[in-house]
Amino acid sequence: MSSVAHNVAEVSSSVVEFNYLWLIPVLPLIGAAISGTMGLRIHRRFGEKGINLVSITAPWLAFVVALIGFVTLLKAPSGTRLYDNLWVWMSVGGLKANIAFSVDALSGMMMMIITFIGSLIHIYASGYMKGDESYWRFFACLNLFMFAMLVLVLGDNLLLMFVGWEGVGLCSYLLIGFWYKDVNNAKAGMKAFVVNRVGDFGFLAGLMILFWGLGGSWTEAGYHAGGVFSVTFAELPELVALAGDKTLWGVPIFTLVGICFFVGATGKSAQIPLYVWLPDAMAGPTPVSALIHAATMVTAGVYMIARMNFMYIHSPLAMTIIALVGACTALFAATIGCVQYDIKKVLAYSTVSQLGYMFIGVGVGAYWCGAYHLLTHAFFKACLFLGSGSVILAMHHEQDMRKMGGLGKHMPLTRWTYFISCIAIAGFPIASGFYSKDEILWKAFNSKALLIPGWVPWAMGFVAAGLTSFYMWRSYFMTFTGPAPKVHAHHGDAHDDAHASDEHSGHGHDEGEYPKEQPFSMTGVLAVLAIGAVAVSFIGLPYLWTHQESIIEKFLHPVFKAADHLPTVYHHGEGHGVEWLLMICSVTVATLGLGIAWVFYRGRTSQIPDKLKNMFSGLHRVVHNKYYVDEAYHATAVKGFLGTAFSSSWFDQKILDGIVNGLGHVTKYIAYIDGFIDTYLVDGIVNLVGLVARSLGGMIRKLQTGQLSTYLTGMVVSILLIVVITGLFFN
Repeated sequence: MSSVAHNVAEVSSSVVEFNYLWLIPVLPLIGAAISGTMGLRIHRRFGEKGINLVSITAPWLAFVVALIGFVTLLKAPSGTRLYDNLWVWMSVGGLKANIAFSVDALSGMMMMIITFIGSLIHIYASGYMKGDESYWRFFACLNLFMFAMLVLVLGDNLLLMFVGWEGVGLCSYLLIGFWYKDVNNAKAGMKAFVVNRVGDFGFLAGLMILFWGLGGSWTEAGYHAGGVFSVTFAELPELVALAGDKTLWGVPIFTLVGICFFVGATGKSAQIPLYVWLPDAMAGPTPVSALIHAATMVTAGVYMIARMNFMYIHSPLAMTIIALVGACTALFAATIGCVQYDIKKVLAYSTVSQLGYMFIGVGVGAYWCGAYHLLTHAFFKACLFLGSGSVILAMHHEQDMRKMGGLGKHMPLTRWTYFISCIAIAGFPIASGFYSKDEILWKAFNSKALLIPGWVPWAMGFVAAGLTSFYMWRSYFMTFTGPAPKVHAHHGDAHDDAHASDEHSGHGHDEGEYPKEQPFSMTGVLAVLAIGAVAVSFIGLPYLWTHQESIIEKFLHPVFKAADHLPTVYHHGEGHGVEWLLMICSVTVATLGLGIAWVFYRGRTSQIPDKLKNMFSGLHRVVHNKYYVDEAYHATAVKGFLGTAFSSSWFDQKILDGIVNGLGHVTKYIAYIDGFIDTYLVDGIVNLVGLVARSLGGMIRKLQTGQLSTYLTGMVVSILLIVVITGLFFN
């Protein structure tokens, strides 16, 4: 067994009982239950304020409990985890799994992201969904989404994590297809559900293989604890160390499990090739997009890989696959984002790309960097999505940026919060995105833990960073600069009409009026998120600047201690020149992206984009159509499955049913012949025997007259006959 495995087994932490952790996921569940079962009655009697009282209060109460727990964790010694065991869930042989929640540095950070940003999104949604006829159903699903994600990150074992994993998949289906009366929305929800089931199969397969591979390990580890071993995340490192170098089908078990888990992560976190559901998820209401992209679902895969870091360090192949797929996804999605015109589609491909950076981080073993980018991304991407929602409402649900422009004059707060978030995601050192993304790129360049040179994922991430800056500033200039359009209500959309007719909500416009800023319930949330996008910079200042570990690196280090032994080119205190050079290159490429976007789209007066589009029309068409990946899926997977389904149906109806029906007809004819024989032959013989017996009986019955003289006459005649016969034949 490698020395790394021994070191993993030595990782330990102190445990503090915190008996209120269960409240954090349960409070949103209570809100979902109340809104889901009684929401319609509450809505009819008390209106939207009654729904808000339940559905917005519940996540904020969860945030308060989470904050108390997080402060308790901060006050405790480094490496401490909070623990709350409710009951034994299942006990099979030497394996025991509890319904238990725990909070360490990683799950504590995730818990705060989900409860804080998720609660802000709830407030925003109260303004965005105002007037919707299914207002209560929306918030029931939104609460349920938070519950599922909190179970995923707080669950103390893989089995409980899988419950939350499946829960967020269900909630994404319910919310993406929320406006299900539009068939495209229903299809988008179904697409998300089906694609995630493909990924979930990988996760489940990895889970089964892992438990098989650890077969004797929990018995050995639990020998000193009464013969049972509870497979918690705190205890799994010891089990992994005990498992040694076990193989399955000639493949090291941790490589096989790691790849299977990553298949699950590609589904949840929208990586190549299972990313196709996320852009279509824009069919749901914008608060759903923000919740999925920033605070919950798509971060689940990154969290799972980071959580299982003690296993991945045993498999350079699995780490290489993760880093390479992440880099390819970051670059691939960035190119598509450059030519999209739907503002939400731009942000969707941006999310796919940014998730690629997170996987580069966890793939090269820089787990804290991937987790830090998850944190920074939660703030600036939530702000961007909610900002786009503010714009979409102001434009009466118009999402095409070519029909926008000049909104900065009429929506100043939305504009400036969007501007700050663009700075963050583009990678300028005055907002948080720069620090997390640049650290990931440096760690990738610096890594020797992969089977490929570290500069390969770095180069792909570097190019993607320049494209990110370009398409984000493109969206900003196209939306907020140039001449402002006048908007007209699109009648026929119940949700849009509800907003348009509400004069007090800030959504209403007379026909032909300029767009207006949204109410404070929405813009206030944007301001908080924009401030957060800048504020979280200070916990991730690089070692190069401060000559000490960043706050976030120190905080997360106990969770990722196993990765300390992964090989790198440089260590702290070395390679300053190279790191400075790479940092300068990052800022330069971000500036270049901004400059090109400024020249092409500021004021919407430049003809350069149209000329380039015409010059490279073929390339533009391919990229604009997302490289025809959806069409390829439709031509292969979808048509293949449908063809298989139709073929199976035809075979079932024509062949199997034909055989069954033919046998039925043959049986029916045999039964008919059998009935004929039974009726006319067998019954005929029986009836004939009965008829003969009855006839003979009738004839014989006539001899029985009851008169003595008749009997004497018969007797005399009989005697005479006997005498005659004897005389004739026997003499």
